[in-house]
Amino acid sequence: MSDAGEFIDYTLQRESSWEKAFAIRERVGPGLKVYGASVGAVRGTVRDALKRYKNLDHDQITALSSELWAEPVFERRLAAVVLLQSKAPLLDNTDLTRLEGFFRNAGSQELTDPLARHVVWPLVQRLDGQNRLRAERVLARWAADPDPALRRAVAVVADCRTP
Repeated sequence: MSDAGEFIDYTLQRESSWEKAFAIRERVGPGLKVYGASVGAVRGTVRDALKRYKNLDHDQITALSSELWAEPVFERRLAAVVLLQSKAPLLDNTDLTRLEGFFRNAGSQELTDPLARHVVWPLVQRLDGQNRLRAERVLARWAADPDPALRRAVAVVADCRTP
């Protein structure tokens, strides 16, 4: 695991409590492990990691997000969403492939909805020209996919488009 990944994972575990773990497990269901760290702790941990590990480029940010997502732990995956949201200007249409994998194995709407709303939507909005067309084709493919998480992601993005 990278130094940044270890820092985030260790900090999230230190920020946990069994009471929060119980409440989160009730909300997200049995598909994911939980540490019991609050959303505020997740956001603060990512903020601190970005201060500690300055100047992470596109490839390092996307690799770190994949590293965090690799373990089926709710707070680690939420940290990946927050990380991508924080560094959204670095993302491009080619990152939709990685995000598709995240949607397919997210394990909870509490991860897919913010991923669609705060990462995919701003990403697509920022694109223009051929990159925008490619992204729109990916979303059209997701809309027809049998995976309900991908179809929901497109619906969330569509909701963002409506004023």
